[in-house]
Amino acid sequence: MVGSPYVIDKMDRRDWKGVCAIIAEGIATGHTTFNASTPDWECWNAEHLTQCRLIARADEAILGWAALVSVSGRCVYSEFWTLQAGIFPENSASLALHRRHGFREVGTRERFGKMTFGELEGTWRDVVLLERRSDRAGID
Repeated sequence: MVGSPYVIDKMDRRDWKGVCAIIAEGIATGHTTFNASTPDWECWNAEHLTQCRLIARADEAILGWAALVSVSGRCVYSEFWTLQAGIFPENSASLALHRRHGFREVGTRERFGKMTFGELEGTWRDVVLLERRSDRAGID
């Protein structure tokens, strides 16, 4: 699959099986999420904004995905002008990808949460907080 052309497309329920497989691969590493298992579609769908879901696809294979969740329901945050990401410091590939696409590190949340599964069960984990701000939207 390396070197194959890919397209970025809108994600919908038909893509869930491939997205869920990627989530499961990340869970197995112990370095992508505090979640011990993959969510079902209904739970995932309810948490993520419908207008901001993307996949990278090569033919029928899902190579990657991105989706947004709201940080607040307050109307003052209704424009998409700041994107935030929280990433375990051990996940160097994800940190590098975010930095390459304009995210900057704003800090580290030390001992942000405790792992509840796998080899790292009971371990407190730090989370690196990154953001990418629009130079157009939300600026008066």
